[in-house]
Amino acid sequence: MNRAAGILLPITSLPSRYGVGCFSQSAYDFVDWLKKAGQCYWQILPLVPTSFGDSPYQSFSTYAGNPYFISLEELIHEGVLTEEECGEADFGDDPRDIDYEKLYLGRYPLLRKAYERSRVSENQDYLRFVEDNGWWLKDYALFMAVKERFEGKPWTEWAEDIRLRWANAMDYYQKELYFDIEFHQYLQYLFHRQWTRLKAYANDNGVKIIGDIPIYVAMDSADAWARPELFWLDENNMPIAVAGCPPDGFAAEGQLWGNPLYRWEYHESTGYQWWMERLRYCFKMYDVVRIDHFRGFDEYYSIPYGEKTAVGGAWKKGPGIGLFRRMKEVLGEREVIAEDLGYVTDTVRKLVEDSGFPGMKVLEFAFDSRDTGSAGDYLPHNYTENCVAYTGTHDNETLVGWFESISREEMAMVREYLCDQYTPRKYLYKPLISLIMRSRAKLCVIPMQDYLGYDNSCRMNRPSTVGINWKWRITDRELTGELQREIYDTARRYGRLAWQWHDETGDNE
Repeated sequence: MNRAAGILLPITSLPSRYGVGCFSQSAYDFVDWLKKAGQCYWQILPLVPTSFGDSPYQSFSTYAGNPYFISLEELIHEGVLTEEECGEADFGDDPRDIDYEKLYLGRYPLLRKAYERSRVSENQDYLRFVEDNGWWLKDYALFMAVKERFEGKPWTEWAEDIRLRWANAMDYYQKELYFDIEFHQYLQYLFHRQWTRLKAYANDNGVKIIGDIPIYVAMDSADAWARPELFWLDENNMPIAVAGCPPDGFAAEGQLWGNPLYRWEYHESTGYQWWMERLRYCFKMYDVVRIDHFRGFDEYYSIPYGEKTAVGGAWKKGPGIGLFRRMKEVLGEREVIAEDLGYVTDTVRKLVEDSGFPGMKVLEFAFDSRDTGSAGDYLPHNYTENCVAYTGTHDNETLVGWFESISREEMAMVREYLCDQYTPRKYLYKPLISLIMRSRAKLCVIPMQDYLGYDNSCRMNRPSTVGINWKWRITDRELTGELQREIYDTARRYGRLAWQWHDETGDNE
């Protein structure tokens, strides 16, 4: 990885006509904008289907793509939808804010119409896709069709025969729900066809995609339903313990995620086969894979199932370096970013070092007494080359919002570190961005909200809350040439350009 810069902006946050960012022309325009801004990387959030709470870290599948990302414009162009049909759907009227309820009620009927008009069973490209991806797609499509039959209930509340995947029940539902299953396979075909095209366009223009995968799968997922032996479930396939994080300065009761925990001994006995399949698939989807909650491979936090908070959990040993040695044996050298944030111990640091993967450095943590890590690790003068530096992540406050939330003493520390007592508060994000851009870190990734100088009203996620997250979007008018030049100049100033940008006169700027 050469010295470079990138921007963090989820697909959902792109401009679009129909309620949510997707693989429409706006995504291609954003790639062009990134290139002219001198950016080599576009970091996104997980592309998976979302469930209750709309979090991309709680998905119905670790392999499937989110149908919301399918471009309706492309389906209009194909002739399976009309502009009138898409225009009549109610996706909400706020271009800044995603209304997930309206999105669900508006998108799926349109996608169903597209399926019914597609004659997809005669499409040889679709049939090849189903054959090539059947190892995960068949379980996922059946899972979604059965979930709809049971009115959206989690699979742990389905009838016993299909909940436990008895052979007769599997046969019955596969026949009974044939067209519903094909519908979900069709959606995945559209998603993967459109994503493959967009990623190729980004790569052809010198932009690499940083994908993001959660360490855990959701309990209510095709993964847990189809492969219960991989997880700490009892004889009725109910969780014994679930994942989360202990209390810290940001969450007094910790974070209770509720994901099923892995039976690591079983995974090791198979040569980590499931993980190799998962990672191989991820490296087809993305150029670089950021693995969320990397510290869970060293030690993971186990909370007894049924607890209301994370206070009663305990740390357990994870698989350690063995999984990643196996990864290199099977998949070779790959680009991975280890999300090693939170409560970082010496053994976590050793795991990241032994893996050779770059860890993450978040500037906000250097001056914030609420963080449980070592503040000195996050001061830019201490960064090593083998790390990825951020002002903040999707889980953090925006840079402007963060500065407003810290104590006066911490504000003073920031200004002292910057040797800057005069820049007005509302513009202080600019020298803070420059601070990490001139560090030794090979890669710096800045959330788009921070380049725009936005406050916490534009924050992406507030951990341990539901219903107020993952909604923020950018509009076309904010992706200005002025902002583009400012970002380009920052990357140029600190040696993070991969190419020279030319203005309309042909002169380098």
